[in-house]
Amino acid sequence: MSDFQLYLQLGFQHITDVNGYDHIMFVIALCAIYRPNDWKKLAVLVTAFTLGHSVTLALATLQVITYRTEVIEFLIPITIFLTCILNFFHKSSDNTRFQKEKSSSLRYPMAMAFGLIHGMGFSNYLRSLLGKEESLIKPLLAFNVGLELGQLLIVLLTLVVSFLILDIFKVKKHDWNLILSGMVAGVALTLITSADYFQELLGGK
Repeated sequence: MSDFQLYLQLGFQHITDVNGYDHIMFVIALCAIYRPNDWKKLAVLVTAFTLGHSVTLALATLQVITYRTEVIEFLIPITIFLTCILNFFHKSSDNTRFQKEKSSSLRYPMAMAFGLIHGMGFSNYLRSLLGKEESLIKPLLAFNVGLELGQLLIVLLTLVVSFLILDIFKVKKHDWNLILSGMVAGVALTLITSADYFQELLGGK
C-alpha cells in the first residue's frame, strides 16, 4: 500500500469511526432536513463543509495556526447543536416522493464556517499519525480525500434511512426532521456539558 492510500484509508476510517461520533453527528444533522432526491443540494452543502475543514486542517497540520485542543473539543458539539436548532425552524414541504426541500441559503456559509472548527479537530489525529514525515502535502491531501469519502458514505446511509422512513413507513417529513434533529441535539448537548472546557468555564477545574 502506498503512503497516499494509507492516509486516504486513515482519513476515511477516522470520520466513520463510531468512537469519534461527533463528526458523524454533524453530517447527519446537515442531512436531517433533506429528502433522498435532494442529493444535489446535499452534495453542495457537504462540499462547503469540506472546503471549511480543508483550510484549517492544512493550517493546523502545518502549524500555521495553534489552538487549545479542549476548546475545539467543546466547540465541535456546539456546531452540531446549532445545526439542529436551525433544523427545528425548517418548514418541511409536503410528504411526497418527488417534492424537494427549500432550505435557507444560510446553511451553506454556516456549513463552511463550522467546517473550519471541525478541521482543527481532524488535525489533532493527523498530526499524531505524521510523526517525522518530511513531506506533509501528500499525506494531508490523501487524508482529506479519505475524510470526504467518509462523509459521502455517511450522507448516503442517512438518505437511505430517510427513504425507508419517509417512503416506506410514510412518516411525515416534518416529524422525521424533528425526531432525527432532536436525537442528535441530545447527544450534542451531552458532549457539550461533559467537555473539559465547559467544566473549566463553570469553575470545576
